[in-house]
Amino acid sequence: MLTLKEIRRNRMLASSIDWAMTPEKAVELYLEWGIGWIEDKDFDLVAGGSDESYYFAIYDWEIKPPLVTLIHRTVEGAEEIAKIEVPKELFDASCKEDGIKPGGAVHRLNRALKYWLNVRIEGPPVEFFGTEH
Repeated sequence: MLTLKEIRRNRMLASSIDWAMTPEKAVELYLEWGIGWIEDKDFDLVAGGSDESYYFAIYDWEIKPPLVTLIHRTVEGAEEIAKIEVPKELFDASCKEDGIKPGGAVHRLNRALKYWLNVRIEGPPVEFFGTEH
């Protein structure tokens, strides 16, 4: 697993993180059975086997300490490449904004948590990715 410092030093990776990608969009784009169920159609489908995405997700059961997970997704599957500890209040607010679901869930990051992470990895501006959350 990569550390926050390693992500920041890897400028190609830090610049490749898609701040608009959500767990739902990743399923829609990369998994055949996902096509058609997501409401937001304001994105392109995967064009081929070389397409890939790097994005953060929250597993709401990873609370001690609160973590976000950096995922590398391709048509072949998903790989967790980093787990980053984040402030509890940002973790909790992001889960709450995305909706608490019984039994544990995978959540998108809210705007405040995206900014917090992006500042620490020194990535391109979050606005560049057209994020709405």
